Amino acid sequence: MIHYVTLELARCPEFPDGSSKHGYELRLPLTAHGKLDQGYWQKHRTDYSFRRFWDGKDEEYGELSHGHRGWVLSFNPGSEDDEVIFGGDDYRFAVGEYVLIKERDGKTRTFHVVSVM
Repeated sequence: MIHYVTLELARCPEFPDGSSKHGYELRLPLTAHGKLDQGYWQKHRTDYSFRRFWDGKDEEYGELSHGHRGWVLSFNPGSEDDEVIFGGDDYRFAVGEYVLIKERDGKTRTFHVVSVM
C-alpha cells in the first residue's frame, strides 16, 4: 500500500535543533508494520517517488528503487546522484522513528519521521 512519509533533518552539528526546512516527502510501499514492502514495490515500481526540499533551494524529484545497494532515492538514470537509505529493509517508517540516508555529497544524515499518511 502507498503511504506518504515526511522526513525532516534531525539534530546534527550544523543544525543543533534539527531543521524542518531540510528533508524529503516520500511515496513509499509500506507493510502494516511500517516497513518497506519490496514485493509490493516490484509490482508497482513507477508509483513511488520523492521530493527533496532543502532550505528554499529548487525542489528535486526522483524515484524510489531497490537493488544491490538496497533502497535508493534516485534523481536520474544511473547511480552517480543516488542517495542510499541505510538499512532500509530494517527501518520502521513511523512517526518518531529515525532514518539514515547517505546523500550525494557523501555525507550520511539522520532524518526524523514526522508524518505518515
